[in-house]
Amino acid sequence: MSFVLPPVARTTRLFDGKTFKGWEGDTIKTWRIENGAIVGGSLKETVPHNDFLCTTRDYTNFILKAKIKLNGTKGFINSGIQFRSRRLTNPSYEMIGYQADFGENFWVSLYDESRRNKTLIKPDSVQVLKWIKINDWNDYVVHADKRRIRLYINGKQSVDYTEPDTSIPQTGLIGFQIHGGGAAQVSFKDITIEELP
Repeated sequence: MSFVLPPVARTTRLFDGKTFKGWEGDTIKTWRIENGAIVGGSLKETVPHNDFLCTTRDYTNFILKAKIKLNGTKGFINSGIQFRSRRLTNPSYEMIGYQADFGENFWVSLYDESRRNKTLIKPDSVQVLKWIKINDWNDYVVHADKRRIRLYINGKQSVDYTEPDTSIPQTGLIGFQIHGGGAAQVSFKDITIEELP
């Protein structure tokens, strides 16, 4: 009798620290690379609308890890990581799908961007502030496995959600958001993904 080992999951870098290879978006005005990090938005000017930098391929089941830092004091200061998402055509700068949210009143919650337009689940607002490093680097993990989604910040689990709606797609692009309406800047670095069976 033969025995076949299951495939070994492999962690790969999603960002090489130098180029936008494997990513697409407004890399002229909104998104840039500074000191080995992807940076979006501006601390000098109000970001006019939501904007996303996206992977050029889809992902389904995975563990995504990234360091995130959000800065800003004027207006709505918010960002997030889209996943199992796609670009909209109208407006073309928007995305639809799950968002691992990051920002005041939405820290490490799960939001449904441009679809149900609501927070699906969020952590205790007092507890999560004990885990967040404001204006500093935070370790963010998105664990999406079949219909179950778990989010972690700095080693602490913030939400555990299982999608009850079987019509919701469970595959799609990964994207980084800078939210419109604030003079805000978000940075991402050390971005890796482990694709799961």
